Order: sequence, then structure tokens, then C-alpha cells
Amino acid sequence: MLDKTLKDQVTAVFSGLESEYIFEVNASKDHESYNELVEMLEDVVSCSSKLTLRLNDGDSIAFSLLKNGEPTGITFRGIPNGHEFTSLLLAVLNSDGKGKNQPDEFIKSRIKSLKGDIKLTTYVSLTCTNCPEVVQSLNLIAILNPNISHEMVDGSIYPEEAKSLRIQAVPAVYADGELIHVGRGELGALLTKLEEKYGTEGLVQENEPKLYDMIVIGGGPAGASAAIYSARKGMSVAVIAENVGGQVKETQGIENLISVPTTTGEELTRNLRKHLEDYPISILEHRIVEKVELDGLDKIVYAKGGEKFVTRSLVIATGANWKKLNVPGESDHIGKGVAFCVHCDGPFYKGKHVAVIGGGNSGIEAAIDLAGICSKVTVVEFLDELKADRVLQEKLATHNNVEVVLSSQTTEVIGNGEKVTALKLKNRKTEEEKVVDVNGVFIQIGLAPNSYLFKDLVNVTKYGEIEIDNHARTNVPGIYAAGDVTTVPFKQIIISMGEGAKAALSAFDDKIRGVI
Repeated sequence: MLDKTLKDQVTAVFSGLESEYIFEVNASKDHESYNELVEMLEDVVSCSSKLTLRLNDGDSIAFSLLKNGEPTGITFRGIPNGHEFTSLLLAVLNSDGKGKNQPDEFIKSRIKSLKGDIKLTTYVSLTCTNCPEVVQSLNLIAILNPNISHEMVDGSIYPEEAKSLRIQAVPAVYADGELIHVGRGELGALLTKLEEKYGTEGLVQENEPKLYDMIVIGGGPAGASAAIYSARKGMSVAVIAENVGGQVKETQGIENLISVPTTTGEELTRNLRKHLEDYPISILEHRIVEKVELDGLDKIVYAKGGEKFVTRSLVIATGANWKKLNVPGESDHIGKGVAFCVHCDGPFYKGKHVAVIGGGNSGIEAAIDLAGICSKVTVVEFLDELKADRVLQEKLATHNNVEVVLSSQTTEVIGNGEKVTALKLKNRKTEEEKVVDVNGVFIQIGLAPNSYLFKDLVNVTKYGEIEIDNHARTNVPGIYAAGDVTTVPFKQIIISMGEGAKAALSAFDDKIRGVI
């Protein structure tokens, strides 16, 4: 099942294993996927003398990971190939205390402080690009806290189970049977949800603030650029972020990063991290900033869990997230027919009628992707014409199962709380209203700046963008902003990188001139 090249790679990955690991299979030999599962695990086991395969009869397709004969808390119900193959490898590495995704000691202490016995289950699709990060994060939590277990479930192997839970978007995370998360998520956000649900005990609060010349909030292209430029100037720098990469991680293909003809969001994220790691930069990942206060020229940053950081120079590079319609029925059906990621959730609507809200590049790209698997795609555009590039519009026109509705406003998402059944639209010219029967809605109406934490700290526009001058300075001395969170026109990766560099250079200039 694994070719020689991949086997060689897995052998290298597992070459430093110290403990003994068992893949304990509990599966029915009559299941159509039994041989595929066993063959894959046999190939993996052949890559290290530290791995063993144990086969038991069962009534499903599942296996657990044991370390030195003891449960790690990790179970896979399904065959973790495709995007989830990395989750399998990391489960072993993380159990061995290895892997580049290992959190720092403070995040580990938060995980270990979670209260109660917790059973986590994540339903995934092997085509989902957002699922692996959630699976890997929850596996880490299970490894670090012996009172927590985590089970990955492939919805395609257990369709009736997914249907009974009315799962229409992945990843879908359940904690003791209660749905607590749907869609993209990283370790810090998932950990926060578990802390809010179960509480913590024994967590040691850090009272002494950590001091830096420069703090960058945000780990996307703008934040990474600001941090690297600042470090090159000899400043002590910390990047505080939920993750390195930001929105870039969700981007499939990137073809407009000058000098790099083509790359992917995943590859660019790896390169951003590698570049950051080339400098003495404190990468404080999996953090959620709760507030920022001013104390004279000092900026005090408070992060979830009790951490406090102090700096004179602060760069806000928190990027943006998908905008919502903010109409009745939308929030009630997120994960139940309302979706934002075509690549992750599109397969749930195979052979069904879906709507795409938004006629820009992202909306038309989504419609083109969905047209290949859905019976019908209705594109709803607020303006009188599509805004997407001509080449995309021409490609869209080659699909005979796509209709475009112009000059129309979505006024309501209709459903029964368990699934979407229709959209209510209003023609902006005639005021005529109509109801369009659909099975799902993909919202692609652009990005909203992640500036809500700073709206009382610095000036923002009515759209929430942080106001900056030509040097990336805000109205507060020592606070700079860069990238999609700001008023800079055109939200592009290459522009964000330049703005991050500009913010860093402005901060250094202000420092040597004694402004801060």
C-alpha cells in the first residue's frame, strides 16, 4: 500500500523512537475495508522495530495506539490515509515526546490541568484539509492528559453514524457526546473550549510578565515578516499567535507570490515557520490574546491562561476571517448546511442543490468546484454583475448546472435547526422576494478584519479596519498594524509581507529616535 519512497520517509521519521508501540486492531474480517487497514498498518510497522501490530476480532474498523503496553488514549475508527496519514505518524511521534507540533511548557501545563474524564470524538473526511490539524491537536491533548481520550472517526466508513448525528460539515468534534466544535480549529482554540466546558485545576499562574523589545500579535505573512525584520535589527521579539500561517493555511494554490510561480498554503506556512526559526524569535503559538492595555509607553498583552507580556513596540497583524451574512437562520445552521470551506464540506453535498453567496473570485472558484459534484449550484451576487476575474467567469460558464442570480440580497437562511432547506432572496431592484430550495449554503462574501480586541485601543474604520498611515503607524505611539487587519488596500499575501516589514522598520526607526 505504501510505496518504497514513502516507506523510506516513514522509516526516517521513526528512526529515533525510544518506546515500544502497538497498533491494536479491533476489526471485523468481513468488513470491506479490513484488508486495506491491515495492509496499511503492516507497511507502517515494517518501518520500525519499535512498532508491532496486534490483530483482534471486532465488529467495526478501528485500532488503538499503545505505548509500552499501556493505552495512549488515541483511537482511529477508520483508515487514516490521505490527509490523515500524517495524523497517524504524529500520534506515534507525539507519544514519544517528539514532533515539531509539540506545544511549549505553558500550553502543556494548561492541557494537564483540564478537569475530569473526557471522551473526545472527531468526525472527519479524508478529503478535508482542515481535519488533520484538529485531529492532531486533540491527539496531543489525549497524550498529555491521561484522563482524556480521543477517537478519530472517518464518516465515510461510518455513514449511518454520521447521518444519525446529522453531520454536514467536518471536522465535527464531540466531547462526551456533545458537539463542541465544527470546522477549522487549532490547539489553542480547542483547548480554550475544553477549559470553558470542564474547567481546570492545579494550573500555576505566571505572575512575572515577559519583556520583549517587540511583540507581534499574529503569525500570518504580515506577522512573520514584522518579526523577522525586527529580529534582524537586533530586537528581542515574540510572536503571539493561535498558529503560524493564519489564513494562508487554508489557501489551496498560490500562484501570485512573485518569484514563486506556484506553492500551497501548507508549504508557505512551513516556510514561514522555518524562516522564523532561523532567528532568535520566541514563537508563542496556540495563544489567544484576551486584551491589551497601555501603561505609559508600555503595552501589556494578556493571553488566555494567565500569561502577561510587556513591550514598547507592538505590531497588530491579526488578519481577517470569513464574513458572515448576519441574517436570520445563519448562525443556527453553521455546520448544519451553512459552510465556508468548499474543500472540506463540499463532498457532503454530492448530487444536491447548493447555493454560493458571493460573486467574487472566491465565490466563483467555489461554484466551479461544487459544479463538479453537485446536481445544481446557484450563485447569488448582491451587485448587478459578477466581480470575479474574467477567466473564472468564462470557466464557470462551461458548467450547465450553474445558475447566477444577480442584484439579489440573501435575507434569511431557512431550515429546521438540523439542516438547511432553503434561502430567501430579495431582488434589490424590484423588491420581489422569493424562496429557493437548497440543501446547503457556502458563504463567500469576503473577509472581516480581526480587530475587535483593539477597537478601543486604536482608531478603526466603520468596517473594523485598523487605521494606519503610510508607515504602518496607528494613532498610538509604539503600536503598529500590518496586513489584512488594516486599511491597506488589496488583501494579498505579498502586500501583507511588505506591510509587516514596513511596520518593523517604522518601529525600529521610532526606537532609535526616542519616540518610544
